[in-house]
Amino acid sequence: MPERILVDSNVLLDIITDDPVWGFWSAETLARHLVSDRLAINAIIYGEIAYDFDTIEEVERLLPDADFEYADIPREAAFLAARCHARYRSAGGARTSTLPDFLIGAHAVVTRMSLMTRDARRYRSYFPGLKLITPDP
Repeated sequence: MPERILVDSNVLLDIITDDPVWGFWSAETLARHLVSDRLAINAIIYGEIAYDFDTIEEVERLLPDADFEYADIPREAAFLAARCHARYRSAGGARTSTLPDFLIGAHAVVTRMSLMTRDARRYRSYFPGLKLITPDP
């Protein structure tokens, strides 16, 4: 049975920018899962990818419907993200721009998707049951 996988924007951006450090891992991992699994993105991921493009058509060519399901973020995920972000901030977390990461992680948890990312540390800390596909074990 195909696995449902939410693909973090850092993986997609590695491929788009041909990142010299992460580009190969991201491209190979995405290609392998594209063959056997159902890949998804949400509004946060779409927005992070679309930031540097002038038209929606350019973004749509990079993220075709045939390859990526567009998944809405449930309210339950938004609530979980807010609670995790509050815990992060009260534990001394200084970055205020982390809420998108918490929304992505909570979305994957609530909808029982795995998450493909190369930035696993915060996801492991705040979403311990989340199945991650990462370069490090």
